[in-house]
Amino acid sequence: MDPRIREHAEVIVDHSIDLSEGDNIVIDAHPQAEDLVAALHEFAADRGANPLVVQNRLGERFRRAYLRNRDEFETPSHIEALYEEMDAYIAIKGSDNVTETSDVDPETTAAYQQSQQPLLNERLSKTWCLTQYPAPANAQLAQTSTEGYENFVWDAVLKDWDAVREHQAQMVEILDPAEEVRIVSGETTDVTMSVAGNETLNDYGEKNLPGGEVFTAPVPDSVEGEVLFDKPLYHQGREVTDVFLRFEDGEVVEHSAAKNEDLLSEVLSTDDGANRLGELGIGMNRDIDQFSYNMLFDEKMGDTVHMAVGRAYEETVGEDNEQNESAVHVDMIVDMSEDSFIEVDGEVVQRNGTFVFEDGFED
Repeated sequence: MDPRIREHAEVIVDHSIDLSEGDNIVIDAHPQAEDLVAALHEFAADRGANPLVVQNRLGERFRRAYLRNRDEFETPSHIEALYEEMDAYIAIKGSDNVTETSDVDPETTAAYQQSQQPLLNERLSKTWCLTQYPAPANAQLAQTSTEGYENFVWDAVLKDWDAVREHQAQMVEILDPAEEVRIVSGETTDVTMSVAGNETLNDYGEKNLPGGEVFTAPVPDSVEGEVLFDKPLYHQGREVTDVFLRFEDGEVVEHSAAKNEDLLSEVLSTDDGANRLGELGIGMNRDIDQFSYNMLFDEKMGDTVHMAVGRAYEETVGEDNEQNESAVHVDMIVDMSEDSFIEVDGEVVQRNGTFVFEDGFED
């Protein structure tokens, strides 16, 4: 076993979920991640925890077989009961075919996701961590060698997360008390939103591993303007490119995509909350230096922002504000490295990817 696999497992149990004696943990993992699952079992045994492996969320072949043969769904009570009893949830992405679910009808997927909403809510109420195993199919999607992708993943995961937290805290201090944020990139993106009263979170490798972003929730009705997401989106086994959204009073009133626009349309029509923004995130991890068609990494890239249509994370919503509810949460990315800026309450805090607290901002 590559020693970095055990290091990865150790970061998960000690940093991300703080595994303790007696904890009941559910590990939802693709079969490609078998070595990492085995390493997690070693640490669970050492800590006196109780692991259980499932393939509910990340068993792509199984899910395809189910969704291709059914079009009405209900929330499975036995899985809900399992999640209610668990103390921590670890999801490990990995794939042997990244397009496995590409021939599942988007309407079927949307109906399935709605049925799974109570499960999602239960998972998010517990300690959880989402991470990636460097499987060959994911390397192929990232257009790199298997060895190169292994280096990419573990360089991003095996970091000094305390140092990351301190660096990103500078942006949290700016965004957390803010009233309004404006994002401008070239002539294609100019969007404003209120974040008044909402919480800004510092993602330094706890819930998402790797971490490397700060994020909050827009006030749902406040979003105005246009966004061109110039980085591709890979969703349900299909690539969606050049997503354009125009917002009025918080709702998407116009949308388009250069490729697979029908999939985008299905996402936005999933439910009432799917055509509103649930997240604004600012990527700050410059060690993620290549686009990989994997949102777990791509949304953390330095010199980017991402916005997610759909569900807002409860922790980011102030107690006096409305939480945008949806069965979906789909992130999309804007490149902010050139001809761009982030403005907070009328003050530019990032210009062409450089933050106000970094050398070179005034240049």
